[in-house]
Amino acid sequence: MFKNFLISNKINNAPLRKTKENKTIIPSILSLRNSFIRKNHHDIDNIISEIRKNIENNKKKIVKILDHHNLKIDKIKANIGPTITLYEIFPHIGTRISKIKNLENEIALNLSALSIRIIAPIPAKGTIGIEIPNHKRYPVYIEDVLFSEESDKKSNEMELPISLGKTVFNEIFVLDLAKMPHLLIAGSTGQGKSVGLNAMIIFLLYKKKSKDIKFILIDPKKVELSIYKNISKSYFATLPNYKQPVITNLHEAKNTLNSLCKEMDKRYDILEKNKVRNIREYHLKFKCKKKYDFPYIIVIIDEFADFSLSFKKKEIETYIIRLAQLSRAVGIHLIVSTQRPSVDVITGLIKANFPARISFRVSSKIDSRIILDCTGAENLIGNGDLLFSNKNELIRLQCPFIELSDIQKLVEFYNINDENEFFLLPEPDLDA
Repeated sequence: MFKNFLISNKINNAPLRKTKENKTIIPSILSLRNSFIRKNHHDIDNIISEIRKNIENNKKKIVKILDHHNLKIDKIKANIGPTITLYEIFPHIGTRISKIKNLENEIALNLSALSIRIIAPIPAKGTIGIEIPNHKRYPVYIEDVLFSEESDKKSNEMELPISLGKTVFNEIFVLDLAKMPHLLIAGSTGQGKSVGLNAMIIFLLYKKKSKDIKFILIDPKKVELSIYKNISKSYFATLPNYKQPVITNLHEAKNTLNSLCKEMDKRYDILEKNKVRNIREYHLKFKCKKKYDFPYIIVIIDEFADFSLSFKKKEIETYIIRLAQLSRAVGIHLIVSTQRPSVDVITGLIKANFPARISFRVSSKIDSRIILDCTGAENLIGNGDLLFSNKNELIRLQCPFIELSDIQKLVEFYNINDENEFFLLPEPDLDA
């Protein structure tokens, strides 16, 4: 881990550099930290070599347990990830998969593991996976993801690329929010939700220009997303005459969502007049002579459970469901986060319109089933360890870490270098 005093020294002394293109922006703080990582890269190498020493021992223990229960396997191989090691078992023909699945607690006991997760079978592989936490984890930092060639290649053709971190195979996992088209996030307090949201926002800021994307940040807790206030003029969509760029009270949130529905209807009318089906076709058709300004709008709600406790719950939920059902084609996308994944917060209608979901560690199997429609999230080990579910695909990832001081430096950089005006939404209905 980085020493706080070293980081603070680098932040205070780091100069800002102006550039014309967002993709060439490398704020000084991250460049300095990259050099710091390279100096201490041997620590990660030591951790990996230590994990490798335990792998052969763990393989023998797994084989011994399976032999004891008369379960034959052909071979076993291991993949070392940032948080866990995945042991892939190639079962002998005729071996009952359910019997291996039932040995979860016994394997965890023999390997002295905090918790394990058995994937039986691994989709499209013909193997059974046993995920075992590493005794020592090596971190995934935001700069490892932002500045990598792999990330550039994967995000090059995407409209709204976001990175969720690294897989167990150490591959950078990048998704297009425009295709998801909305994202639901849940997890207990302190498991990495806010860090994950910050990583997504920073990734979008780095990859896209201010004229292409606008944010609406709704933060009932008032402290999680307020750090982005300084870039509100360039990167925020807001209601006319609203003084606070980050929305913190329920009345303003309701008005903003109502206004966003009006913006969505207006965009659909424009698409119909121009005989195009979605915002991408509109951009291609009017690449050089755009009639209307059509940036993507990303709505981020940091604590959705607060709405469920309010008397305006039904109205707010109605707006969110309407946006989730219709807004994809006009470039409006939702990222909704909650620390309380209960049935009164994440209702059936919400789940039906949010096929892409992320779960950090939760307290029970019931919570895991509510968010992911399956168990497994209760066995995660925290600190950014997550499960991503989309269209019956379940992937385990390690979320990238970014320091609060780094976010402040990046926000200061974008505040200096962008000179756009607010993107104004329509006036909300008076009775909204």
